[in-house]
Amino acid sequence: MPVADPGVGVETVDLATTPLRELNARLHATDVAPRWRVVHPQGAHAVAVGIDADVEVDIDGHVGYYCAGMNQRATVRVHGNAGVGLAENIMSGTVCVDGYAGQSCAATGRGGLVIVQGDASARCGISMKGVDIVVRGSVGHMSAFMAQTGRLVVCGDAGEALGDSIYEARLYVRGAVASLGADCIEKELREEHRAELAALLAQAGLADADPGGFRRYGSARRLYTFDVDNAGEY
Repeated sequence: MPVADPGVGVETVDLATTPLRELNARLHATDVAPRWRVVHPQGAHAVAVGIDADVEVDIDGHVGYYCAGMNQRATVRVHGNAGVGLAENIMSGTVCVDGYAGQSCAATGRGGLVIVQGDASARCGISMKGVDIVVRGSVGHMSAFMAQTGRLVVCGDAGEALGDSIYEARLYVRGAVASLGADCIEKELREEHRAELAALLAQAGLADADPGGFRRYGSARRLYTFDVDNAGEY
C-alpha cells in the first residue's frame, strides 16, 4: 500500500493532547478533510471507527481494539500493530496494518479490503460476509470460522480448525495448515482462482507472489442441512 505524503493538506491530530472522541467526531463530520495523520495513538481503542467518507487516515503507532471498525470508503493505514477486532464489520474501503493484528481481524466484514503485513492472531475473518483479507504472514486457530462469503489469503501458515463450519468463502493458503475445521476441505486451484488470487495479491502490494504456490480451501457443503450421518461434525 502506498503511504500518503505527510505534507501540505494533511490534518494532523495528536492523541497525546486531543481526546479520541474529538478525533472520531471530526472524522464523522460532513465537511471532513480528505487526508489525516494521527500521531501518538499509544494503543488507544476504537481509533478511526465508523468513517463513512472518501478520506485517508495514517496512524503513526500502535492501536488497541477495534481500530477502523465499521469502515466505509476510507483508507486507513496503521503504521504499527493493531489489537483485537481490527476493521470489525468493515463495509468498504481499505484498512492496512504494517505490523501484526490481534484476534478477530475483520470479523463479520461485509466488503472492502484488509491487509496485514505481519501475522494475524486467532479467528481472523470469523463470520466474514464479503470482505477480502490478505495476510502476508500467518493466521491463528479458527480463522474463517463460519465464513460466509469473501476471500482470505494467507501467505504464511494457518492454525488449527481453518474454515470451521465454512459456507461459501474462498480460502487461499501458501504455507502449512495445522488442521481443517468441520466441513472445510482442500479444493482444486483452477485458472479462475489463480486469476482471482493474482488480483488480490496485486491489490495488497504482493504482485510478485506466485498464485500457483497457494492451495485453495472451501466448504464440502455437508452441513447446509441436518443429516444424522454428519451429526458428529455439528
